[in-house]
Amino acid sequence: MGKPIRVLVVDDSALVRQTLVDILGSVPDISIMAAVGDPLVAAEKMREEVPDVITLDIEMPRMDGLTFLRKLMSQHPLPVVICSSLALDGDETTFRALEYGAVEIITKPKLGTKQFLEESRIRIIDAVRAAAQAKLKTARSGAPLKVAPKLDADVMLAKANPGSQFSMRTTEKVVLVGASTGGTEALLTFLSALPMDCPAIAVVQHMPEHFTAAFAKRLDGVCRIHVKEAQDNDTLLRSQALIAPGSKHMLLKRSGARYYVEVKDGPLVSRHRPSVDVLFRSGARYAGKNAVGVIMTGMGDDGAKGMREMFDAGAYTIAQDEASCVVFGMPQEAIKHGGVRKVLSLSAIANEVVRACCD
Repeated sequence: MGKPIRVLVVDDSALVRQTLVDILGSVPDISIMAAVGDPLVAAEKMREEVPDVITLDIEMPRMDGLTFLRKLMSQHPLPVVICSSLALDGDETTFRALEYGAVEIITKPKLGTKQFLEESRIRIIDAVRAAAQAKLKTARSGAPLKVAPKLDADVMLAKANPGSQFSMRTTEKVVLVGASTGGTEALLTFLSALPMDCPAIAVVQHMPEHFTAAFAKRLDGVCRIHVKEAQDNDTLLRSQALIAPGSKHMLLKRSGARYYVEVKDGPLVSRHRPSVDVLFRSGARYAGKNAVGVIMTGMGDDGAKGMREMFDAGAYTIAQDEASCVVFGMPQEAIKHGGVRKVLSLSAIANEVVRACCD
């Protein structure tokens, strides 16, 4: 194992600082460089030692997190994870943080059930690891360590037996997309490049609960197609993209020629909820050769097994290339699993999806 990821925690709440220190300090590949109460103290600490990753609150005294982030990214770019209660409401401020260069957005840890606390711990640790691998000048490299057993898509939907694929009574295409770290901007690029009369799209983007509704609204305002947060039983329609709600799994379903989505609770799958593997497996089962699968930037391997299942079911599958990814983990794992038909730069994916849906 290489040197641990050194993290600087910046939050005005002593309780939150201590909680983050306890969570991040519980794994051997992460160490706490310092935990401070505001950005000005953080700047002093950084004159002595430069961290690998910063966790940063937005609402703080003396200097707010956004101002600090802008100064940091213009003078000394570093991987930053925004850890804020504003993410609970999908506040527009969090989107500005992504635009200014933050790698991830997570919600502050809070008291809850044992399961909630463990899931929060997993998300925070994974966010820091993803940030450490992001394409910034001082980002670290190296494979992330796994800290807990991962559930696969079996807990949500059984894998279809060979030859038992859903009977095809339609040729209507559906596009299933999965993304994580760096995916908010990648999805903006992809969806805004699609023509008005594009096939129906279902998207899983790893992000906090409540954040997805604001994200969908933001996309809807800049794309030619309609974008909305998915609700249970929503029909997949041409010229529309459905975004899986944060903290809910989304599955593709069929009723005759109608495709729709099922939005439901469940455990973390591949360490995520929503999970790309869950969406892709449902696509393999209910759309088969009528599906186009796209896997984009993100850390880890969520979606790799599901994309292979889609590939085996006859779907056309695309992975974003390394050069255009913030983190190449998810596309790379999908390629390793043998489930990718074509590897393309982000700018070329929209045209390829349209072409594949017209064949």
